[in-house]
Amino acid sequence: MDRLPTLDTPRLLLRPWRDADRIPFAEQSGDPKVMSFFPGPMTPVESDALADAIQAHFTEHGYGWWAVEVKGGDPFVGYVGIQHCDFAAPFAPAVAIGWRLAAEHWQEGYAHEAAEAVLDFAFDRAGLEEIVAFTVPANLASLGLMERLGMTYDARDDFQHPHLPPEHRLRHHLLYRLSRAAWQARG
Repeated sequence: MDRLPTLDTPRLLLRPWRDADRIPFAEQSGDPKVMSFFPGPMTPVESDALADAIQAHFTEHGYGWWAVEVKGGDPFVGYVGIQHCDFAAPFAPAVAIGWRLAAEHWQEGYAHEAAEAVLDFAFDRAGLEEIVAFTVPANLASLGLMERLGMTYDARDDFQHPHLPPEHRLRHHLLYRLSRAAWQARG
């Protein structure tokens, strides 16, 4: 795993996952507050399976959801990264940026700081042309972060998440986009 990229920001280290990350990740994955805009809290077994999938994505693509560590502080506060969409949608194939941090680390600017580093990596080092992001309309914090990152929304891109049943309260998603040209032209 040492060959996988590590991203450095003023306050954070975005790094490959360690075995020690699995316990705090399982705690976050089981927290109803953290998982309020996901289908539901995960069991420790489900959380471990997701951690395995994250590591497999890194191995296959050279990037993924990095473990976020606070320099001189908490060794694991969650993840921020980019990942290939694993479902059929009108905008796919696509690479999506995503984040999930422990609730005690919300509103500290960590997601924004980490997401900027990830976008620099995506466009400058990975050579991607576009990054998407999506969430449900009620997730105002994530929607605000998408806008602060310079991502744009077009209602024509709204979609029903195929991993959720038709009646699920979180099935309707909004899609935001960011091109490499727009990222590089920011002020």
